[in-house]
Amino acid sequence: MTTVIRQATFGDLGMICRLRVQRTSWLTARGSDQWTVAGRGKPIEIFARAVGQSLDAGETWIAEVAGEPAGTITVNHHADNGLWSPWELADAVIVHFMIVDLRFTGQRVGDRLLAHAGLLAHRQQRDWVRLDAWTTNTDLHAYYRRAGFRMARIAGPNATGPSLALFERRADSWKYEAVVPIPATGRPIEEVALTPVQPNN
Repeated sequence: MTTVIRQATFGDLGMICRLRVQRTSWLTARGSDQWTVAGRGKPIEIFARAVGQSLDAGETWIAEVAGEPAGTITVNHHADNGLWSPWELADAVIVHFMIVDLRFTGQRVGDRLLAHAGLLAHRQQRDWVRLDAWTTNTDLHAYYRRAGFRMARIAGPNATGPSLALFERRADSWKYEAVVPIPATGRPIEEVALTPVQPNN
């Protein structure tokens, strides 16, 4: 399957918030407190403000399948205090707010969004893609392991948020068959096809 990755615009904010609400409801129905206020997740208004800032900074991306938004990811160089050391941040891009629309479950949209983060790391001459996952969501931890990430550690006592499980994957562990620029809209869009290989981490 080919997934088109495009840079998000402010017009995507409502859709991204809808994905967050959709996924939070799905998680709650399965007994997870991820992203809930009770679990110390950000209320949707604060989430929207954070995503808006990332949109302004050009850090958020949308995956489209057959022209339909299928998922989102934010990639930058920032993390909450106490998660990663300064030298770990200096050599990595950091993934935030990755959400896949439930309609596209099983179509490897998340894999392609993470591969895009790997591509951004490669272009920025950074060796790692790093992220923090909700501490108690072991199903999510298993997902990232299947996606080629390894758990680096659970963050220490200086980190106090609900996402303390730290995962990482080397940027050079993704193999690309093709990265084809599509200039029609004037926005950076890439068509990414992945070769299924074992990660080198």
